[in-house]
Amino acid sequence: MKLDSDPNKLAESKEDDRITPLGHFLRKTSLDETPQLINVLLGDMSIVGPRPALPVQVEHFTPEQVMKLAVKPGLTGWTQVNGRNSIPYEKRMELDCWYAAHHNVFLDLWIILKTFKVLIFGEGIYDPNSSSPVK
Repeated sequence: MKLDSDPNKLAESKEDDRITPLGHFLRKTSLDETPQLINVLLGDMSIVGPRPALPVQVEHFTPEQVMKLAVKPGLTGWTQVNGRNSIPYEKRMELDCWYAAHHNVFLDLWIILKTFKVLIFGEGIYDPNSSSPVK
């Protein structure tokens, strides 16, 4: 992203002018997620779990959505293999909370397998209904 970008806004649109051409490539190939492997190695994140939330998002969580914070955030998760940014924010939260309540080794293995398909086909990277970086 460009240097003067707001760190509290998510890039969910292909038309987001804050993203450089290199950034679009990294986003499309999901290579922009590789630095988070350091967080996995440090134990701050897992391979599978809900995506980390921004503090500004957590401030607005409902009591039900706080359940998402009960598990470590992950590089991939139930939401990422079931639509990613192509589904509405509320549905993403619902999927993250469902995962937090039902996570187990077998579900994690299933998510990892489904992640390969999502990465290969670049599914759901951007919200098709968004032309601005909000949420």
